[in-house]
Amino acid sequence: MSESIELRAYTFLDSMQPAFASFVGTTARGFLPVQGQAALFIEIAPGIAINRLTDIACKATDVRPGIQVVERAFGLLEFHSDSQSEVLSAGHHILESLEKSEEDRLRPVVKSSQIITNVDPDQAQLINKSRYGDMLLGGETLYILEVHPAAYAATAANEAEKASPIKLIQMQPFGAFGRLYLGGTESNIREGAQAAIAALESVEGRENKP
Repeated sequence: MSESIELRAYTFLDSMQPAFASFVGTTARGFLPVQGQAALFIEIAPGIAINRLTDIACKATDVRPGIQVVERAFGLLEFHSDSQSEVLSAGHHILESLEKSEEDRLRPVVKSSQIITNVDPDQAQLINKSRYGDMLLGGETLYILEVHPAAYAATAANEAEKASPIKLIQMQPFGAFGRLYLGGTESNIREGAQAAIAALESVEGRENKP
């Protein structure tokens, strides 16, 4: 089984930030996280194999799965715990079952990074209609990030919030590409965007040519 499964993303969050944890809780169908908990996001291909990885994590450790997305091409798993060691142990068991290491993941590639200042109120309303997070208001600054593989959108969102009091408008950490929408003042957005990009650039892994 291990040879046929590609480890696309493997990203550990040491402490989920308040808005990030709340967003995951709003969209997740599993056990809901709270701020301060540690989490691990794992993306693989093919997607159907994510069920087996969820089974391994839950049976081996005291973690709680919050997100499981099963698509034909890709699968995403998020699990969390109050204990960082439990989350890391669950990740270790998964990697062991795959006969892979953390460095076998793909390096994230930023496909798009845009800052739009003084957003028009009509455009803000369009964005708000399709968001699950905070409201974007007219006149605020909008940041849009697109990253490959998709799961790394979670890393970018959490690290941006660590660095700056931004609004988490929308996040999609699954699919062909991950997307992140942040809102706030221009200075806060620039600070958060810089932290998000720096976090992605620090991830080591296999060469990635999406």
